[in-house]
Amino acid sequence: MTARRRPLGHSTVQVGELAFGAAGIGNLFTPVTDAEAEAAVAAAWESGVRYFDTAPHYGLGLSERRLGQALRHRPREEYVLSTKVGRLLRPAPESRGDDLANGFAVPATHRRVWDFSAVGVRRSIEDSLERLGLDRIDVVYLHDPDDHADQAISEAYPELARLRAEGMVGAIGVGMNQAELLARFIRETDLDTVLLAGRYSLLDQRGLTELLPLAADRGVGVVIGGVFNSGLLADPRPGATFDYAPAPEELLARALDLKAVCEEHGVPLRAAALRFPFGHPAVASVLVGTRSAAEVRDAAAMLRHRVPDELWAELKERGLLPPDVPTPQEAH
Repeated sequence: MTARRRPLGHSTVQVGELAFGAAGIGNLFTPVTDAEAEAAVAAAWESGVRYFDTAPHYGLGLSERRLGQALRHRPREEYVLSTKVGRLLRPAPESRGDDLANGFAVPATHRRVWDFSAVGVRRSIEDSLERLGLDRIDVVYLHDPDDHADQAISEAYPELARLRAEGMVGAIGVGMNQAELLARFIRETDLDTVLLAGRYSLLDQRGLTELLPLAADRGVGVVIGGVFNSGLLADPRPGATFDYAPAPEELLARALDLKAVCEEHGVPLRAAALRFPFGHPAVASVLVGTRSAAEVRDAAAMLRHRVPDELWAELKERGLLPPDVPTPQEAH
């Protein structure tokens, strides 16, 4: 897994095909113990994973603290760490209860404050370094600037560019769940990378309309998240979720058809879902959110699983993939 690394744009930062998404060890939806979080990161390392992604948003800083602790004694030059800016964490001393309204099973000790100002970017990185307990961050993403695009472009991006020029950060990018605004960032700024979640998968290829061709043309490295579309492509069954909501019947039926074709070729659906994005030349890495050692090992094994060329051809023949979608078969 570590042998094949790809650069993030024109930066010196190189990442492997599989990235560890650390929202899960920030208690996404359900609690994870410190020991389980440590074991998940250890399993990733043993599986050859050397790219780890986190954010202050994940568990109100818990993900950063746990990830930093788990990586602290690993050789710093051997791995890439990314975090995000855009939400500052402010103490909420009067708060009671948990943070499940925001998706995380942690005490609501802090509140998130949107801040895409230059000062906010610097402050966020300083806070993240303190939580991580590390000396540097390799990649910094602007996190979900959907409703703050103008400020993110006019204030946050120039500050990240300055940090990159100063050598404080190796690569800069934007991470979102939509492709359209990411394309605008690529057109109007000089990014190294974008993190696109849930919009380039076996079930959803909206990233191909404009973003991926533009990224390839501009030399921007793309990290793809959400290849399982929040669960449907990991285990399609009644009640499975798509984009964190119950999957519509037609999507469930399509996912089951995808699974059936994969099984005819002796390929788990998860393996095809993980391999699919690499059909596009702009894709550098696939980020998988994992919360346990078992999930990490499964993701690594699935990505190593051989997917025959005939599978991609049959998915197109059966209309389960559009005919113009690039597949790994064509990327050889």
